[in-house]
Amino acid sequence: MTSGNGVQASDVLIIGGGPAGLTAAIYARRAALHTVILERGAIGGQLLETDMVENFPGFPEPISGQELMDRMRAQAQRLDTEMRLAEATTLESQGDLWRVTSTNGTFMARCVILATGAHPKELDVLGAQELKGKGLSYCATCDGYFYRDKPVLMVGAGDAGITEALFMTRIAREVFVVVRHPEADPKAIRATPILRERALKHPKIRFLWNQVVDAFRGDGRLESVVLRDLSDGRRVELKVDGAFVKIGYAPATSWLHGVVEISDEGYIRTDAWMRTSRPGVFAAGDVREPHGRCAQAVVAAAEGAIAAMQAAEYVSEGGG
Repeated sequence: MTSGNGVQASDVLIIGGGPAGLTAAIYARRAALHTVILERGAIGGQLLETDMVENFPGFPEPISGQELMDRMRAQAQRLDTEMRLAEATTLESQGDLWRVTSTNGTFMARCVILATGAHPKELDVLGAQELKGKGLSYCATCDGYFYRDKPVLMVGAGDAGITEALFMTRIAREVFVVVRHPEADPKAIRATPILRERALKHPKIRFLWNQVVDAFRGDGRLESVVLRDLSDGRRVELKVDGAFVKIGYAPATSWLHGVVEISDEGYIRTDAWMRTSRPGVFAAGDVREPHGRCAQAVVAAAEGAIAAMQAAEYVSEGGG
């Protein structure tokens, strides 16, 4: 189908190439839909930063996030999914089609699946912006190599933070983990029990309980971190060569406000079938309003499959 402005329209345009987007592409192509994926970075999304995945069905042995995403991408490509590197900047209806403007041109589609995921939340303390990329990182699996046999700090005690702390034990001399709750609090470490137990028993990991980061210090490069004890306000300076932050993610939806319904936290609201407030626009994965769901690759993949099947039904019924 060709739109009024001469741009070739696909049946479904998937924005985001992580687990949700790639699975949606696989299901859309199996439904014989002309499918295009737009991805602003590397195909694979946040999972590319995950050292090992141990809970994805079908893999009895751990598999790296990189390899898992490579396999998903290869499967989508085998089914002739078009993949374009571009960042979507606007989404608007144009007659029976949807028009997406991107950093690499304009795309038209009969329906759209939003699978843009989320990006790491940054720590808003003194020195964080100045030392970002100069000892302060938001991805240990990306930058951990530079801290071999050196002391490092991890901020974050959820699944992502503890996973990266364990990863850094293979590289760093010592890994400090800042936890903003007392050791006696059973919910102080929010990671799953198996990760929590591994970290608590690891000889290279030292937990700093009931503390928060007040500042990052360094002359052009991180040299130390100022920690504040939440019980008495006492501040101490800890010498480290690197610091990693994993305190959650923010959905990549700033460009969608006013287009689809979005929660106060910035997540796209959908029904159980991944349908947004606009007919022909679906959402799946970490960008969707949580409603208690977990940020897991298998969940994102399942939502991508549902979104694609709903998109196929929408197209078959004449939508767009």
